[in-house]
Amino acid sequence: MSKLKTNSNAYIIIYSTILVVIVAFLLAFVYQALKPMQDANVALDVKKQILYSLNIRDLDGAEAEAKYAEVVKAEGEKDGQKYYLCEIDGEDILVVSLKGMGLWGGISGYVSIHGDETPVVYGAYFNHEGETAGLGAEIKDSQAWQERFIGKKVFVDPADGSEVALSVVKKVEDPETQVDCVTGATLTSNGVNDMLKSGLQNAGKNAVELFIKTVCTPDQKEGCCQAGKKEGCCQADKKEGCCQAEKKEGCCPAENQTKAEEE
Repeated sequence: MSKLKTNSNAYIIIYSTILVVIVAFLLAFVYQALKPMQDANVALDVKKQILYSLNIRDLDGAEAEAKYAEVVKAEGEKDGQKYYLCEIDGEDILVVSLKGMGLWGGISGYVSIHGDETPVVYGAYFNHEGETAGLGAEIKDSQAWQERFIGKKVFVDPADGSEVALSVVKKVEDPETQVDCVTGATLTSNGVNDMLKSGLQNAGKNAVELFIKTVCTPDQKEGCCQAGKKEGCCQADKKEGCCQAEKKEGCCPAENQTKAEEE
């Protein structure tokens, strides 16, 4: 019986091929086994970022999940941009997702807005893929810088919402709408500014329409949200302009008219 030639080219090729196949199989198995956990961690991280933009921080996994379920009332997406309708202490707050480009890669963030007549920033959180530590990375690492956005006016004309007033600049001239850029990170700051302009402009055009469809139930009239209980927000089987809660005269379907008169 001939001795196996371990120094031959054929042996080396076969051995290497078998080794690569085994390692690839093990890596694929581990990846598939850990994928549900990875997906759950990614989803939790997104929820935490949304909570950060609502000034809710320092929560662990279970606490963050519970708080998110408490404050986020509806989610929607339009033109590739995600929106979250939230409620804190009885006040409606809109969280807008943002995406843009920094100096070395993609940047992203969430900005929360409140106030019906004059929308202002409730909170903000920004993230990045690879900005320079201590410089551009401060958009994520510096909570103090993110808090500078709180209270800033969002739109030039709140009734229109098509032109964004909020901006990041080198020198603040209008403290109502402008935030100082990150020191030593002009290009990253410019990326944040461009991201705010494009993302919030889309929000000004899309959010109202989006959440009419998201929050209102199908059996309610268009433009009528259940939470708002506005006049004219009747179910489909009620007469126009007649809400069940208001119990106006003649507000019942024909088959229930007798019962309504008795009441």
